[in-house]
Amino acid sequence: MLTRIDHIGIACSDLDRTVEFYRATYGFEVFHTEVNEEQGVREAMLKINETPDGGASYLQLLEPIRQDSAVGKWLAKNGEGVHHIAFGTEDVDGDAEAVRGKGVRVLYDQPRRGSMGSRITFLHPKDCHGVLTELVTAAPPDATDH
Repeated sequence: MLTRIDHIGIACSDLDRTVEFYRATYGFEVFHTEVNEEQGVREAMLKINETPDGGASYLQLLEPIRQDSAVGKWLAKNGEGVHHIAFGTEDVDGDAEAVRGKGVRVLYDQPRRGSMGSRITFLHPKDCHGVLTELVTAAPPDATDH
């Protein structure tokens, strides 16, 4: 069962400049940064708020580190902007199977490692009214480094 909007992913060409915009304009501060080699991105998570289920809602700013990464290709085609929406779930495996059973294409056979040690998978945008959708199970609180 989906519990919250975990984050909204925003593709950008200059992570530092984009972080500064969100900090200066809205007062959002960086909660976590990392490079995800597998997905070919450098990212910053800006925490928006805490949620009653112990999670949080974030903006995820994504700068490709390779032109051939999914975000790099998307940015070249679409320019900067909203890349995906992610919903939090306690069981990414079970929820991925449930939506697969309803005819929605799940892009990964098995969930992969996402930001802050989370487990993630994506749903095909053509099956989700044009929206690339991510399902996220957060890492246990003691497993994340900021």
